[in-house]
Amino acid sequence: QVRLVESGGGSVQAGGSLTLSCGASGFLSSVYCVGWFRQAPGNERGGVASFSYDGTATYADSVKGRFTLSRDTAKNTVTLQMNKLKPEATAMYYCAGGRWPYGHVRKMVGMDVDVWGQGTQVAVSS
Repeated sequence: QVRLVESGGGSVQAGGSLTLSCGASGFLSSVYCVGWFRQAPGNERGGVASFSYDGTATYADSVKGRFTLSRDTAKNTVTLQMNKLKPEATAMYYCAGGRWPYGHVRKMVGMDVDVWGQGTQVAVSS
């Protein structure tokens, strides 16, 4: 069984950068895909970035070109590098492993998640 633990959230001014890490106990390869959701107050939880099983990364349009997903198989970690952050990125970020269709970010829904991390808060001030 996989357990996910996030780290790296915090507060930053607009235009700044943060790096979120997701460490897994258990084997990440046991889930089909791994990605990051976020949820701002009053909003639904939505996909930000996703790795499919074959390692293909996809991104939400709102973060494309500014966020980068990477994976260290040896360390069993997935990292989300977030650059040029905007205030609308303020949210709780959750690492998740599951089986959303095609491993594509646009197919990320909570019901297809097998395991959630506890979440890490990101706050971007203007």
